Amino acid sequence: MSITICPFNPDFVAEIGDVDLSRPADSSLAAIKAAFWKYAVLIFPDQHLTPQQHLDFAAAFGPIEAERVLDHERTAPRLDHSFADISNLDATGRIWAEDSRQRMYKAGNRLWHTDSSFRYRPGLCSLLYATIIAPVGGHTEFADQRAAYDALPPEMKQKLEGLVAEHCIATSRKRSGFTEFSADEAIRLPPVPQAVVRTIPQNGRRSLYLASHAGRILGMPEAEGRALIDRLIAHVTQRQFVYTHRWRTHDLVMWDNRCTMHRGADYDDLRWVRDMRRATVSDVANTCEQEGIAVPA
Repeated sequence: MSITICPFNPDFVAEIGDVDLSRPADSSLAAIKAAFWKYAVLIFPDQHLTPQQHLDFAAAFGPIEAERVLDHERTAPRLDHSFADISNLDATGRIWAEDSRQRMYKAGNRLWHTDSSFRYRPGLCSLLYATIIAPVGGHTEFADQRAAYDALPPEMKQKLEGLVAEHCIATSRKRSGFTEFSADEAIRLPPVPQAVVRTIPQNGRRSLYLASHAGRILGMPEAEGRALIDRLIAHVTQRQFVYTHRWRTHDLVMWDNRCTMHRGADYDDLRWVRDMRRATVSDVANTCEQEGIAVPA
């Protein structure tokens, strides 16, 4: 049986049925990839995946990112290093404390961002799997940066061509109130250049590439560059470009980091348990390299 594709919009977000991701057939994987390049966000309901099955499916899209941002203190992490822990649980499985360092760091996930744009080789796609969800709140919003680019006036498209933004994890975390990076963490994740506009190879579509990690635009006065980034993010996150996902237990949602932004909504994280794990697949190269943009040292 072939997969079932139920689009939410003509070319943004689709729910996929008639597939078991714990053992997908080669034909199903091919169809899923074709749908992914078209819709950018895919929702797979009622999937029952072991951590290894989750990673195996993610690996069909490329190499899995294994380097985490924060150092773990005193205790081992809850999850394998191949996963980002998108939960409100400490290493012992209990709800984190109000002053938890992880809690303060993850507050930045409520800002519009795209995963790992702060890495020189950024994220291609992310796959988030829910095992326990909060009964109220905690949904995720996704914004289509391709459609937002298409809607720009020609003069703005011309202005953006060839521009490079500097992305850094410290930029977004400072905006959400977190500044407690250790010296080792800060050295490990210096600012990196990323193209402001990029082409998605599988479909040829042009897309904005923005995130709360972007702090300035190279070659532009800092205040002017910051204002342009903020203006573009406000444009991308208009309601006509945004889909809101309300989680169900055993949903797996995957999204294309190259052409979407997302953010998490608030929930009572000191009351309700939420347990999710995310695998992130690395892109093939830095965006400037892919766009043929020379970046000054």
